Amino acid sequence: MTARLPAQRACGPADSARPGPSRDLYCIELFPTEQALGAVGTAQLDWVPGPFTVSVTRDGTQQFNVRFSLRGLPPLPRGGAAGYVAWVATPTMSHIDRLGTVGPGETALGPVAMDRFVLLVSAEPDTAARLRRGPLLLRGESASNRLRPPDLFQFAIGATGGTMPPGEHQHMAMEDSLGWTGVPMPPGLVMLPAEMALRPAEPAWLPAPVAGTPTARAPEVLALGNGDTLRLEAGLVLRTIGGRSYTMFGFNGQQPGPLLSVRQGTEIVVEFINRLPLPSTIHWHGLRLDARFDGVPGTSQQPVAPGERFTYRLRFPDDGIFWYHPHVREDIQQDLGLAGNILVQPGEPTWAPADTQAFLILDDLLVGETGLVPYGRDSPTHAAMGRMGNLLLVNGEPAWTTHVRPGERLRLFLTNAANARTFNLSLGDGVPLELIGADIGPFEHPVSVDHVVLAPAERYVVDLRFPRPGRYPLLNRVRGLDHLYGRFFGVVDTLGFVEVTDGPVARGTGGPGDDGTVRPSSRASDIRAILARGADAPMRQLELGVSFEGLPFISERLMRLDSIYFQPVEWAGTMPGMNWATLASQAHWRLRDLATGRENHAIDWHFPAGSLLRLRLVGARDVLHAMQHPIHLHGQRFLVLAVGGVPNTDLAWKDTVLVPAGGTVDLLVDLSNPGPWMLHCHIAEHLGAGMMTTVTVEE
Repeated sequence: MTARLPAQRACGPADSARPGPSRDLYCIELFPTEQALGAVGTAQLDWVPGPFTVSVTRDGTQQFNVRFSLRGLPPLPRGGAAGYVAWVATPTMSHIDRLGTVGPGETALGPVAMDRFVLLVSAEPDTAARLRRGPLLLRGESASNRLRPPDLFQFAIGATGGTMPPGEHQHMAMEDSLGWTGVPMPPGLVMLPAEMALRPAEPAWLPAPVAGTPTARAPEVLALGNGDTLRLEAGLVLRTIGGRSYTMFGFNGQQPGPLLSVRQGTEIVVEFINRLPLPSTIHWHGLRLDARFDGVPGTSQQPVAPGERFTYRLRFPDDGIFWYHPHVREDIQQDLGLAGNILVQPGEPTWAPADTQAFLILDDLLVGETGLVPYGRDSPTHAAMGRMGNLLLVNGEPAWTTHVRPGERLRLFLTNAANARTFNLSLGDGVPLELIGADIGPFEHPVSVDHVVLAPAERYVVDLRFPRPGRYPLLNRVRGLDHLYGRFFGVVDTLGFVEVTDGPVARGTGGPGDDGTVRPSSRASDIRAILARGADAPMRQLELGVSFEGLPFISERLMRLDSIYFQPVEWAGTMPGMNWATLASQAHWRLRDLATGRENHAIDWHFPAGSLLRLRLVGARDVLHAMQHPIHLHGQRFLVLAVGGVPNTDLAWKDTVLVPAGGTVDLLVDLSNPGPWMLHCHIAEHLGAGMMTTVTVEE
């Protein structure tokens, strides 16, 4: 891959000019035993190549390939098959697996999929043996092993390495005079009373019920031709979920908004009318359109005031699955239901026909005992980790269902519209998935997977076939982290079901002539041409980090404890009180140009239209709270070249990429669309806390 950036190594020497993945999180120091006092080694935890930038198993366990680097090993024991062998074990050594043979120099093995583990190297008389018999030479443990339960009594009295500032207890015990109603705890977890007493220092806000508000309807499919005009109105709707009614938002009285179906090359007009109680815009996520209609306040337009309107003129140069959503207080407006899909059909068929297709917009809602947990009136809450809901939704409903027959091809168009949640989707009974498309069109080659990792704003297209009748659940399976007790636990949510009923295959969109194969991507030559030009492209590096100010004492102390280890992805909201009470005014999420030190809008990059850019995104580890970031670039497209220095071979055009905590992702950006374009984190609360910049592509 000619455009790949120079390799980085978590275990390599520090290089501020070319940073790599966090050594602390992704490099394990191997320490010698008395049997091998002169031996030295490291074990680098590498990304397992695949279509997603974070590698996990179907059940959500993080997995790594392990690159051993060893020297100074002692002589081997006598034996015809003697050699050095690497092992992986649970911390208690109750379970040990053989990884493979190693030797002086570098050896790559794996993958390893455990929440916590230790690595061992031994000298074995027989390298084919499945059990360790020889002397242990080197050992090391994963960073997650540092998690230890704190002294709860010390925390309860507040003696956490400092003195509580005067008056801090009044802050934590603040009455709900600002309208807050509390925040729910995930089942099975406990938090300290001091943390659960926290409240945002900001008035609470929810949309007020209005008489005559319509009940939200399911989305219509609107087929639009070249030159057509669409009237799109944002307003209040009523939703009833689980027997409770909520005042929420919708487009044209629908939630999600109408599905817009257009042909590649089409141009349409959208008349947007704002009937919300808040200013708003519409951002057309992923479209390479005219920058004047990108929907970004202060860059492409002014916010549309309540009762006012704005005319968008859209063009669709790329096929794929796109979506639209507000770009004013996304933490409120998108969370309350303002999102809809756009299907841009290619001029020539890209994929084999499907018998049935479904469009799934994934989301979540944060619901307490009395209803929706309010939002900050003037500033986003949940500015530490982002607002994660406790009620997971598909197309606005907690239980999605579709029906197919055995042997039919079911095509799912997946969009993550959640504020902060990353999903790990799979089908029950291990139904295989054929991953055929990403944000902006098809993969070069379809990829067989058993799960799909979907970060906020990402889209994927998957094909499924079911061999026999049954009821197959659509699952979100992840690993949560109990920060108080330092333990991992599984979380499984059922989002809906595919009902496979017996009977003859009824050809729908497939029709005759479907031979069951996926056609080669028409984008392959386009991608290869860009890669061939990319070797000489300029390089830029952005560090993704955060600083905090004015946090309550308990929040600051708990976050310092939390910083001992960060998961590559924070899958579940397991520090709800502290996260909820952190305002955007207290969290400074930032993009930092490593060449100049400039941050966020001060970066102000300019490039000529038609140029390419090699961009390295670096997740800062040495901050009070490191986490993953779904980074979105407006109006352009890019290829993911490498993750943590490991080349990516599953190529597709994208506009949003997930950067793991403490990790690196290398992109090749096609800067072909003139205009000023936002680059930002798509966790709504991080964007609200300033994590954005502008990239200007000049004519």
